[in-house]
Amino acid sequence: MTTSLMTPTDAPPRTTLAVLGGGLAMAAVGGSFAVSHVLHDAPLAVAQSLRYAVSALILLTLARASGHRVRAPRPRDWPWLVGTSLAGLVLFNIALVRGSAHAEPAALAVAMACVPVLLALGGPLTGGERPGPRVLAAAAVVTVGAVLIQGVGRTDATGVAWAGLVLLCEAGFTLLAVPVLQHHGAWGISVHTTWMAALGFGGWSVVAEGPGAAMRLDRADLAAIAYLALVVTALAFVLWYSCVSTLGAGHAGLLTGVAPVAAAAVGTALGAGLPAPGVWAGTVVVGAGLALGLSGRRTRRLPADGARRDRPPRRVA
Repeated sequence: MTTSLMTPTDAPPRTTLAVLGGGLAMAAVGGSFAVSHVLHDAPLAVAQSLRYAVSALILLTLARASGHRVRAPRPRDWPWLVGTSLAGLVLFNIALVRGSAHAEPAALAVAMACVPVLLALGGPLTGGERPGPRVLAAAAVVTVGAVLIQGVGRTDATGVAWAGLVLLCEAGFTLLAVPVLQHHGAWGISVHTTWMAALGFGGWSVVAEGPGAAMRLDRADLAAIAYLALVVTALAFVLWYSCVSTLGAGHAGLLTGVAPVAAAAVGTALGAGLPAPGVWAGTVVVGAGLALGLSGRRTRRLPADGARRDRPPRRVA
């Protein structure tokens, strides 16, 4: 995997845009929790299949309109793309739903809060590098802050198992995409994983929910699906993978701490009242972790458009 060192002139703007894009993606994810609750009684598989099918069409249309090439997967790409879609989209949603029967939402959220640590460890390893002590420390701080915001919640042994699967799937959404991100870019990864997820959920819906499951979706369900398809999937996926290509999985993973902050903010805006002291404290801790991990960051960037680079990479000192 070839990389290039960003010059001192263009590093700050590009890095800043990557951080803003990744933070916006995670804010969209955090803010989606209230919208996802609308689908609580809807047939899960058909709703998710429709969501990802619409997302794939939006992404493909926007990619072509903006001149981003979406390449067909090479034979060696299929395992990574299928793995990303299966783990990060299909199994992740199943684990959340099934886990909610055995664990409070906060317990599952704590599992997701551990993602920065897993990405800080796994991200560098995918590139053949050692995890950096600074980013590991920052990931631990962000995780502590996220736990303070969300609380711990009650669960049983089965809930713990589902929570563990949630953690692995959320990390897999990023780590499994890294080996093919340079070739396909953020747009290609987003298009391929969403149409694969649409097919996977569609097949599950036919078997488990029946061919007429889509008729049970009401207007509120369709509105929620449209929002999730456009904002939380199409927009957030491209922003997130663009961020990962610039910052690397380890540093980008720190931005997952933005999701619980955004969820708390949306809850307040929807009338849940002022956040508890733990939420304020957790927000400060998350901010400190982000500052620790991202300040002074000199990035090595994967080409977002999949273009090959003929010049040998220069190493970061």
